[in-house]
Amino acid sequence: MAINELSPDELLTTTRSVRKRLDLTRPVSMDLVRECLEVALQAPTGGNRQGWHWIVVTDPELRGTIGDYYARSLRTYFESGAAAGSQFQDDPARAATQQRVSESAAYLGEHMGDVPVLVIGCITLPGGGLPQGNQAGLWGSLLPAAWSYMLAARARGLGTAWTTLHLAYESEIAELLGIPDDVRQGVLIPTAHYLGETFGPAGRQPLDEVLHVDRW
Repeated sequence: MAINELSPDELLTTTRSVRKRLDLTRPVSMDLVRECLEVALQAPTGGNRQGWHWIVVTDPELRGTIGDYYARSLRTYFESGAAAGSQFQDDPARAATQQRVSESAAYLGEHMGDVPVLVIGCITLPGGGLPQGNQAGLWGSLLPAAWSYMLAARARGLGTAWTTLHLAYESEIAELLGIPDDVRQGVLIPTAHYLGETFGPAGRQPLDEVLHVDRW
């Protein structure tokens, strides 16, 4: 597939979490997924260890089971009130945006098992266990590569979404997929061709509200 002619800034600012606009009926070729993962493997990794692993799930039965776990986790998430956006009650615009995000997340929760490809990014644990204290070095050796995968997918006409809600059932999914005990899952990326034309930048806080120079 030809790569879309997007400038670097356009690619970076229009790679969105795609949920409602994932094409659930059009297959995604493994060759295309491999292209995106080849790009992902160029991401930085702590100590150049490259301890990542990528599980590409295409089997309908496996996808359905993962989708069921995901839906259960999402229901718990919604029941907790975490997705309600009450923290934005003094900002109607952000509250409205959060409502749309919640609706699209609910849609994806209903259809996760129908998405043609599910990519799970994993990392090997040094010494077999999670490090104590700050774990930025561990997850920082996986998550940039997962983002690179999403950028490569966007450039090739594929939609993706970043989600970790499946981790509430990480052990069950690990058993389902035969993931070793010393490998932990870090992200689930549903992948499909997207519906519609393209995407624009998302609304974000003004830079000056989150920028700190020299001191907090």
